[in-house]
Amino acid sequence: QVQLVESGGGLVQAGGSLRLSCAASGSIFSINGMGWYRQAPGKQRELVATITSGGRANYADFVNDRFTMSRDNAKNTVYLQMNNLKPDDTAVYYCTANIRPRRDSGRHDYWGQGTQVTVSS
Repeated sequence: QVQLVESGGGLVQAGGSLRLSCAASGSIFSINGMGWYRQAPGKQRELVATITSGGRANYADFVNDRFTMSRDNAKNTVYLQMNNLKPDDTAVYYCTANIRPRRDSGRHDYWGQGTQVTVSS
């Protein structure tokens, strides 16, 4: 079993910061790319950022240099540092990871349960 657990969400005022974490645990042989998505009420889930196993991150245009994604491979954990938050950033943030559970298995995409981020104006 593979689990992704997000943490770090909460309520913050506009202009504030939050740092999200996502830890992968369980049967893990290797982790490839990881990513953060978000879903606001009434909207489709959208990509926020991705990061390769080597640590190269890419961001959605709306991030506009406000967010930084990083990973700690030793801890099977990724982070999303979010600065200068806006009310439009209010959403449930989900972590995803492409994981090979065992040496002899294929890769699968796993998702966390999500963490709520609410930005007040």
